[in-house]
Amino acid sequence: MRTSVDTHAHVFHHGLPLAAGRRYAPDYDAQPTDYLAELDRHDIDRGVLVQPSFLGTDNTFLLDCAARHPARLRAVVVVDPAELDLAGLDRLQAAGVRGIRLNLIGVAVPDLSAWEPFADRMARLGVHLEFQACGPQWVQLAPALREWPGPVVIDHVGLPRRAADPGRHAVRELAAREHVWIKISAPYRSPSGQASTAAAELADTVGVDRLLWGSDWPWTQHEQGRSFGELLSWARALLGPRFEQVLQENPARLLDWP
Repeated sequence: MRTSVDTHAHVFHHGLPLAAGRRYAPDYDAQPTDYLAELDRHDIDRGVLVQPSFLGTDNTFLLDCAARHPARLRAVVVVDPAELDLAGLDRLQAAGVRGIRLNLIGVAVPDLSAWEPFADRMARLGVHLEFQACGPQWVQLAPALREWPGPVVIDHVGLPRRAADPGRHAVRELAAREHVWIKISAPYRSPSGQASTAAAELADTVGVDRLLWGSDWPWTQHEQGRSFGELLSWARALLGPRFEQVLQENPARLLDWP
């Protein structure tokens, strides 16, 4: 039986330690029980919890949520490579982690050489390297990501800003590579229509074999007017019959979650 997967959601609550230098912190809770209820209402079987930037590298709550619901939830964490070793990477994978995220919004593009000692092991473990970035940052990232030995995931269609966005061509070129996956998600995080146009262009030129869908629940900083069903309908309208592959077959392959 095929299962459907939401590949991008967040959970948190008041009282969790917040990261220094955060750009934002929510004033409400997003509990895993609430998220699972959303999945159930929309007949989505599984979800991937992504560590939000305002919690920094303390993944304790995220991993606890994944551990409580191992049949339904997996995790993408944020870690400092200077504080990670190969044994620690193995433990994260065993705990349900399938990705390590770098959120580069508002920060300089890092030297990815710090991740190179982990690249081969990540590839063998099925742990992808995930990026939230935009504009010229993709141009800077592209040389390293073209040759990355394991899966790379690009969040939110690469956050396109305009038709002539310098990162848009870089994202399209990366998307043509067999190890690069794109999340069709969060159209409200780009100027009106840009995410839809970029996603449709990727589907038509590169195909849908490595596209994923994410709800981005609970839509931090964009909560007003959002609904889980709206984001499902947006992607389904955009991709048509191909959306079922994006929702079911693709995440099963990336996440080794048959």
